[in-house]
Amino acid sequence: MLLRLALFIVLGVIVARAFWRLVDGIVEGVSGRPKGRSRVPTRGVQMVRDPVCGTFVLPDHALTIVDGRSRVFFCSGACRDQYRRSTGSGRPDGFEGRANRA
Repeated sequence: MLLRLALFIVLGVIVARAFWRLVDGIVEGVSGRPKGRSRVPTRGVQMVRDPVCGTFVLPDHALTIVDGRSRVFFCSGACRDQYRRSTGSGRPDGFEGRANRA
């Protein structure tokens, strides 16, 4: 008897959660806006690839150096330093830092 009651309570909780998710989805669809703040960008963001480790990073969050006429993006200071050692390029003073979107 007690086991049956516990199973009915669990079933009731599952059905209630499913119902409220359905209602929230309908409200979100009618309003046209997602509920809460979403961490997913509404538009696609072009990512850049770190030449050392191959990791894709957002240009706004990447470390950069100027190598000749191009800007090279890195996921970390360690990758940036390894790139400098291997190519002997990059300007150490004033031309590096976080990428700024123009």
